[in-house]
Amino acid sequence: MAKLSINEAAISGYTDIVQLDYLDLVNVIAGTNPWSGAALAVAGELPIGVIPAGGSMALVSVIETVAFAGTTSVVVNIGVTTTDPDEFIDALDVDAMTTGQAVSNTGDVMVKSAATTTFAGGYLPVSSSAAAQTVIFKIGDAAMGSATAGKLLIGMKINDLYQFSDAINI
Repeated sequence: MAKLSINEAAISGYTDIVQLDYLDLVNVIAGTNPWSGAALAVAGELPIGVIPAGGSMALVSVIETVAFAGTTSVVVNIGVTTTDPDEFIDALDVDAMTTGQAVSNTGDVMVKSAATTTFAGGYLPVSSSAAAQTVIFKIGDAAMGSATAGKLLIGMKINDLYQFSDAINI
């Protein structure tokens, strides 16, 4: 996980990025954090960010930067609910994606109505809470151990308005 610099965030619109290759995903499915080697609380679920207290999520995008080979059943979810994190990205069939083309905001709280994805433009921040929330990446693929290639890049725009609460005196 990486927090983008001010310049990178200003240019891209994202505040956080995560890159996972097929070997990382094999570890996640096995219940191991690919970065630290620690055991995950839930196998298949990797914490990839934090929405701070008073913050919200405005954008989540997933792009397949290297096509997956050796598996045809890669499905990912991204959200904040343990065991069913699908608020931001819901049941994304990575194998059906076009390599190099991002998919954004398909989750339960990001859609306006059934089968209607997101909003035409701009942001509609969701999942604001008085407490910090962990953003969870969930993968399901029984055949991931057979994968020989594949890489995902995840971009998130996490708002943190509360950080300015003591900075401005009017």
